[in-house]
Formats: sequence, C-alpha cells, structure tokens
Amino acid sequence: MECDLIITGGTVLTMTPGSEPLRDGAVAVRDGRIVAVAPATELIDLAPTTTLLDAGGGLIMPGFVNTHTHLAMTLLRGYADDYALQEWLSQHIWPAEKSLMRPETVALGTRLAVAECLRAGVTCVCDMYFFSQLIAEELAAAGLRAVVPESLIDFPTPSSPTPDDALRLARDLMERFREHPLIRPAIAPHAPYSVSAANLVKAAELADDFGTPFIIHLAETRAEVDGILKDKGVTPVAYLADLGILSERTVAAHCVHVSPDDIDILAELGVGVASNPVSNLKLASGVAPVPQMLAAGIKVGLGTDGAASNNTLDLLRDAQIAALLYKGVSGDPTCMPARQIVELLTIGGARVLGLGDRIGTLEPGKDADVICLGVNAPHATPLHDPYSHVAYAARAADVQHVLVRGRVVMQGRHLLTLDEADTLAQARHAAAAI
Repeated sequence: MECDLIITGGTVLTMTPGSEPLRDGAVAVRDGRIVAVAPATELIDLAPTTTLLDAGGGLIMPGFVNTHTHLAMTLLRGYADDYALQEWLSQHIWPAEKSLMRPETVALGTRLAVAECLRAGVTCVCDMYFFSQLIAEELAAAGLRAVVPESLIDFPTPSSPTPDDALRLARDLMERFREHPLIRPAIAPHAPYSVSAANLVKAAELADDFGTPFIIHLAETRAEVDGILKDKGVTPVAYLADLGILSERTVAAHCVHVSPDDIDILAELGVGVASNPVSNLKLASGVAPVPQMLAAGIKVGLGTDGAASNNTLDLLRDAQIAALLYKGVSGDPTCMPARQIVELLTIGGARVLGLGDRIGTLEPGKDADVICLGVNAPHATPLHDPYSHVAYAARAADVQHVLVRGRVVMQGRHLLTLDEADTLAQARHAAAAI
C-alpha cells in the first residue's frame, strides 16, 4: 500500500455512523486524503517504510469544526465585556472596528486566531468578517481549512464603503477561491435587522450563482425577534423564508429564539444551524433549542462566535459547556449524550458547512483532517469511554498533533506553519492602540 504517513499508537474514533472505537488503530494518508483506517499492525505491515506519527496512546479522531466565528476579533478579546448584544455592538465593537480594523490588523488578528484554533484541535472554521481575500490568504498559508465570506451590512464597513462594494468583493473572492482545496468562499449578510431585503436577496442570488454558503446571524436575541415581528409581521426565520433566500447552503448562526414553526421551516428548507452556546450565555441572549432542532432533523454544529464575545476560540470547552447546559435546562441527564456532543464537534459541523462529504469522519476518500488527543494527564486518567472523555474530561491543551488535508500543522504542540511568538508580540502591540 502506498501512503505518505500513518498515524498510529492510539484509539481511532472514526465518527462514522454506528462505529465503535478502534483500539490500537491507525489512519493511513496519501496525497492529503485518508486511504485506510485499520488495526495498526495491519497497516504498518502493508507499508513498513512509511513515516509514522505516534499518537502516544491517545485518541485519533477528526478535527473539530467551528461553524461560526469572527477570527480577526481576537484583537478585541476582553475589550468590551458584560454588555447586552446591541449595546455591545453599537457602542463598543463597531466603533473599535472602525478605528482598528485595517488590512494589516485583520491579517494579524487572523494569524492569532489560527494559532489558537490549531492548539485547540480546530481544523476547520467558518469565518464572518471583512477583507475576506486577505483572510483567505492567511488561512491558506497557515493550513487551516475554512469557509470564508465577505461580510455585508447596510452601512460602511472596514473593507466596503457600500453594500454593493461588499457584493463586488464577494464575487471576486468566489472567482479566485472557487477551486481552492482548503478555502470555500461565501457571502455573509450580517443579519435581517441590519441588511435590507433588497441586499439580502442580492447576496442570496450571488451565493446561488456560485453554489456557495450563505451565512447570516439569525434570531439571536429576543429584541431581534420582537423588532422583525413589529416591522414585518413575521419572525426572522419566516421573513427570510418569505424572501426565498433560505436553502440547504444557508448557515444560520445562533437561532436562539426560534418557535416550533420556525424549526419546521429550517428543517423543511435544509438550513444548517451554527449554535454558539457560550457567546449566547455571555451576552445573555438565551439558550438555543438545540435538542429540539436535532429532533426535527436540522443540521446543527457548534461555534464559538468571536473572541470578543466568548472570549476564546476553544470549541472543545464550549461543547462541554453545552453538554452540561442542556442537561440542566431540560432536567434530563440523558439529553445531549456524549457521543452526540462529539458528533456536533466533528461531522455535525461539517454537514452544516456543506463539507460532510470531505471532512468530519475518518474514512477512506475523505481529506485527512485529523487530531491526536493525549490522554496521559491526571485529568484524563483513567479513560473508560472515549466519547465521554472528549465530552466531559478532555482539554484543548491535550491536543498533541494536528493535520489538515494530510499536512502536519502542529506536532507535539509545536505549530509548524506560523511564527507563534512573533504573532503574539505583534498582537499585544496592536491591542495597545485600541
């Protein structure tokens, strides 16, 4: 068997339906893709001279998928805490972005986010920000898989004086990155309350032309729902459905305040939901009805939102909070069981982003987005159930190795594709200017 690398020395969680943990398993990689998943001795016998990457007795599993974030906002981490969403945005974040976010600072904030993501086992993100081509270039260079949209809003942004300028930038992005192996271009109108119906339709038509994701904040707060109900006579979900812009390529971030009828609409139209439990808690936006959405057959993944409202990009931590949150809210300890949480971290997120055929599980033919999670620390000992371990005990600092499309981007917790020390120093300097 020809392969470039075999990841061995651990228990493989393939995350394929009905699969069981494969102890003493291995994953063989060639040309960026998985070519075999089998017992380690079997694969090593078939390719005895292949380079081995030792998982150190830990877990070998798909990388985590962050379905909603704002990468460059790492530079605003801790800048404006303990406010409600609208006050936080209008009085603090948008003014800070206007003064701080230029091409060079967006690039820097993105690099800082990449370092944080890879260290936390995140191999794919769905961003939502400005200067999208620059962000895409930074992510591609660092080796992080991403859905990258140009953001659109009805007032000037750091990269676009007008919505038409944002649409033009989005089209340029789609033309340039349409065949890229790691970057999937997209369009992201901010929200139903901040983008006109005409511009929402233009954005959706552009996404349709290129078959790309259409990303939007939706039903995040009670104030948003009440405002749309007052202005349009329907909920935000029904409003977008009436405009004809929701589809299986829609990534709807938050969906905290959705009614049973809204859930039916989202399910019928195949919309994917990016749930952000920690950001929603921190901004007191509420708790999204994720169990009900899953029961309705809606695609659901997890997101951190930006580091300005979380305040980390540690998706594993957020997943573990979600696992406990829904048990507490429902009064049902069987709600959101461990394996379901791990699915939301991996294949669930991949499906939301339209990437379920490429990533999210470890099986032949898929891209080799793989992480190795150490299990030798006191908090990780003993390990009875790997899914329980990931959902309740593991920490981001346990991530030892990270591969994206077969490329080793972190090995032994050493980042290989960017200068971490220089990035941190530059970020501290830039933050002083806020």
